[in-house]
Amino acid sequence: MKKAWTGALATVLAVFAAPARAHLASTGFGDFYDGIAHVLITPEDLLVVIAAALLAGQRGTAAARLAALALPLAWLVGGLVGTRWQLMATQPLLTTSTFALTGLMVALDRKLHVAAVVAVAVVAGLLHGLANGPTMTPAGIGMQGLIGAISAVCVLALLLSSQIAALTRDWHRIAVRVAGSWIAASGLLMFGWLYQSAA
Repeated sequence: MKKAWTGALATVLAVFAAPARAHLASTGFGDFYDGIAHVLITPEDLLVVIAAALLAGQRGTAAARLAALALPLAWLVGGLVGTRWQLMATQPLLTTSTFALTGLMVALDRKLHVAAVVAVAVVAGLLHGLANGPTMTPAGIGMQGLIGAISAVCVLALLLSSQIAALTRDWHRIAVRVAGSWIAASGLLMFGWLYQSAA
């Protein structure tokens, strides 16, 4: 008898449940804020912004400024292309690769040229923008959501990269490298999960 009531209750709840919005959270504050929330609660997006900002900050103020500008602009271009053509709707391997490799570069603390850091930011922004575009179009938030996401990316990149560039003590720089290694490790875990899901 108890199983019958449980089954009936589950059926009623399923019938009257709100529609699912895969991959995009609704804040209730509007499309712009939904775009901001999307970046903050999507691990691969948040981690690539953090990793790119750490990498840029490691290479100094010039790299930090340029990368903090290049990342959101590339994200915007990728997002605009993605909303129109939806090229990367199901390519988690590429977005995982970007934050894992960027985190690895932070952990290794290689003396990259400023142009190389900007190139990393551009590639990461384009790939994640392309992946974001298809998720925003079906949810109906479109351009306002994309602008919200770009705003979150820009603010995070500026704040983090400028703080990292200002660090001077050795143990601070070691802590940044440790953070990069954790991001790279998160990428390895994600690769394992993707492999397990595909198997």
